[in-house]
Amino acid sequence: MALSRRDFFKYGGATAAGVLAGGRALDLGAVESFATGIRIKEAKAFPGVCPYCAVGCAQLIYVKDGKIIDIEGDPNTPHTEGALCPKGSSTYQLSINERRWTKCMYRAPGSDKWEEKPLDWMMEQIAQRIKKTREETFVEKVKVGAKEVTVNRCEGIAWLGSSVLDNEENYLIAKLSRAMGLVNLENSARLCHSATVPALGATFGRGAMTTNLIDVVNADVIMPTSNWAECHPVSYKWVMKAKERGAKIIHVDPRFTRTSATADIWVPIRSGTNIVFFGGLIRYAIESKKYFHDYVVAYTNASFLVDPTFKTPADLNGLFTGYDGSKRSYDQTTWKFQLDENGYPKQDPTLRDPNCVFQLLRRHYSRYTPEMVERVCGIPKDLFLKVADIYCSASGPEKTATASYALQLNQSTNGVQQIRSLCLLQLILGNVGRPGGGVVALRGHSNVQGATDFGTLYHMLPGYPPMPLQGPHPTLMDYLEKTTPKGGFWVNNPKFVVSQLKAWWGPAATKENDYAFDYLPKREKADAYSHQHFLVGMYKKQVKGFICMGQNPAVDSPNAKMARAALRNLEWLVVVDLFETDTAAVWKEPGIDPKSSRVEVFFIPGAPAAEKDGSLTNTMRLMQWHERAVDPPGDARSDAAFIVEVGNRLKALYTDSKAKKDRSVLDLMWDYQPQGPKKEPRMELVLKEINGYATDDIADKDGKVLFKKGDHLKTFAQLRDDGLTACGNWIYGGCYPEEGKNLAARRGKSKEGDYLAHEWGFVWPANRRILYNRASADAAGKPWSEKKKLIWWDAEQKKWGGLDVPDFGLAMAPDAPRAKEGLLKGISGIDAFIMNPHGKGQFFASIVDGPFPEHYEPFESPTKNLLSKVDNNPVAKVYDIGDLNKLGTPDKYPYILTTYRLTEHHAAGM
Repeated sequence: MALSRRDFFKYGGATAAGVLAGGRALDLGAVESFATGIRIKEAKAFPGVCPYCAVGCAQLIYVKDGKIIDIEGDPNTPHTEGALCPKGSSTYQLSINERRWTKCMYRAPGSDKWEEKPLDWMMEQIAQRIKKTREETFVEKVKVGAKEVTVNRCEGIAWLGSSVLDNEENYLIAKLSRAMGLVNLENSARLCHSATVPALGATFGRGAMTTNLIDVVNADVIMPTSNWAECHPVSYKWVMKAKERGAKIIHVDPRFTRTSATADIWVPIRSGTNIVFFGGLIRYAIESKKYFHDYVVAYTNASFLVDPTFKTPADLNGLFTGYDGSKRSYDQTTWKFQLDENGYPKQDPTLRDPNCVFQLLRRHYSRYTPEMVERVCGIPKDLFLKVADIYCSASGPEKTATASYALQLNQSTNGVQQIRSLCLLQLILGNVGRPGGGVVALRGHSNVQGATDFGTLYHMLPGYPPMPLQGPHPTLMDYLEKTTPKGGFWVNNPKFVVSQLKAWWGPAATKENDYAFDYLPKREKADAYSHQHFLVGMYKKQVKGFICMGQNPAVDSPNAKMARAALRNLEWLVVVDLFETDTAAVWKEPGIDPKSSRVEVFFIPGAPAAEKDGSLTNTMRLMQWHERAVDPPGDARSDAAFIVEVGNRLKALYTDSKAKKDRSVLDLMWDYQPQGPKKEPRMELVLKEINGYATDDIADKDGKVLFKKGDHLKTFAQLRDDGLTACGNWIYGGCYPEEGKNLAARRGKSKEGDYLAHEWGFVWPANRRILYNRASADAAGKPWSEKKKLIWWDAEQKKWGGLDVPDFGLAMAPDAPRAKEGLLKGISGIDAFIMNPHGKGQFFASIVDGPFPEHYEPFESPTKNLLSKVDNNPVAKVYDIGDLNKLGTPDKYPYILTTYRLTEHHAAGM
């Protein structure tokens, strides 16, 4: 029953009895709602975003008398409709919690206790430690062959950012750490979703979820491969709404979970065998002719002809051509296309040539039969065939299917290829770029997408240009020539990189000095400096100092025993967090004598999202702004304040330096106008830099001024490679197009017919909600069907229009030939995957594991590989750390252990 104010007080005393009796005496929802209404009366509401998982539930933070009194879901949020899960409902406890540390704490080397220290003393000591270790471990130049190359890298310090830090904070970490010369830079994405970026990127062109959570409702079949209902419950409502409309749910999981309970079919699968299951579905789609033929021919590289000497594991018993066992790597010489006189891949649109990608794909998956699926995966043949028929029938003009995954595909030595195999299944069924289709990547941290976008990973810069290498990239010209393709949207790479260098070093970045390219550290090799790599470096005492923000590597690292030993081997450790973590207290864990560990620990109390300004990018690339509702208590401050002050103190320490290696710090653009006793930077200044602005007046060819110096850019299409634009991260270009117009802060109502909610927040790139949506129309630009329309070519207007921002050249007609110049150089009117060099979805892609996904057993698997003689991934990285890296054997470890999480459990790091 509903309650009035009088009823609330009348029945309040009976509440407990009613609950315990389990009766229907009270409508508890009404009680809670009424109680909340009383509590928030006269309180001020601030926009917030849940800092837990990557569904990105928008919140309202209620403040009264300078204190947070309640946090609830924002009912206007399009993708959550105001709901919060148990984690989101408890975010109040991140700010108001007796276990939270609000004072700076210091642990001296060999000490058995924490000491409280002043914030100013802590910050000065941290800056001094950084400078000292940087001086001791800095490499300025190396010999590459006969040539001396400036590399400007510091190998003795590691910095771990976080997927729970804001976009702006991750950006500041990337900017400062690279200016310091750090190559050991990572965030928690490396441990959860690092396989996602190369898998999705190699297939589609971008390392991001292809679709939108709201759009899942349009699917005819949905295949979750994780415990979606229990781990990301708020977003699962779209799956259930799709089911109400007739969609079938097929749940693939070793465990029967709450997701299984909602499914039409539960498919139990042996852990680590997803590639065989997806490969079996791909084979079924091909052999039963259920693949979307017209889509495959028009929008993928299935028709491209490959070097005749290339061989697949079907030919070489588990290996591709070019394998070198001594190096555990492939020579990719034969992994190439046959080219015509214009340098474009030769094609066979009939898909019959034995060397075309389609036929190679068919031969590769010929071994993945229903019988093999049964033997390897443990899925009964009849069940597999039933699933294959249902899922592969969701193809063609009238039907689409959505597939999802989470950590279970990522956290594996075959992680990239597990995700790739799912992508290839969606590609061959024509389920990418279309309503109700796509690949849903479910993430466990609020900003794992954003942290990755902003380059806090060792191998890339913000926006995904690669970090330079000392061998191939001694100069900016070498770097741009080797990292810029001849076709596809990445031909604009010089604009992205030069604009980023200008954002970082401003007037010091000139054409004459390669726009300060030498200020960037150059990596020694491509496979070094990852999370696991620098932990090994700590263990071997090669990495001496460590800054850890919002993550708990003592718990969440693989081989935790080694990780903890490594942390204790450090000279100094900085932890910025809300609570005392296992990492901060690694010197006093059970069984350890504190005197045996000489690590010096500095603990700086941090601030949760409710106490700072900034943005988080959720799993569907939606950037949402949250406001500081209250100031952090005590010595606590935002991560941004910590980073900016570290930068300012380092610049002060280097003021009198004449060394060239220190110019990268001294010349760094770093004025974010810290304000107040906590020295909180103005985050809108950081956002403007990320968005992009004019560094000087910009005029057109007739002299008309288009932008005045300092003007915000409207879109990344306005970036230049001549130094007249600065942009911290090109993919976020347009998020802050003019002063006072922060699109990430929008919480507008959708216009009629706008089911994708374009007025809520900002989605990169260009507020586009479904990627590769050119593929939602046929080669002539018409929707494949009325039911599945999204964008289409308007012949009268001579431009693309529809229900989303076109992921294509707005005025590029369907019959347009390949562009010879411009933003879309090399792209034609039917090239839907514009980020790829040839504009096609890529079945065949040269990634280190192989051009096609191949099944290998996990390391320590009790089972031999039944598909080939090669048991484990032949190129997986294996570290030599003696007894701390022993592999188990089935006679000692006969069980398979899997990891999973519950909604109520957030794992480590927060």
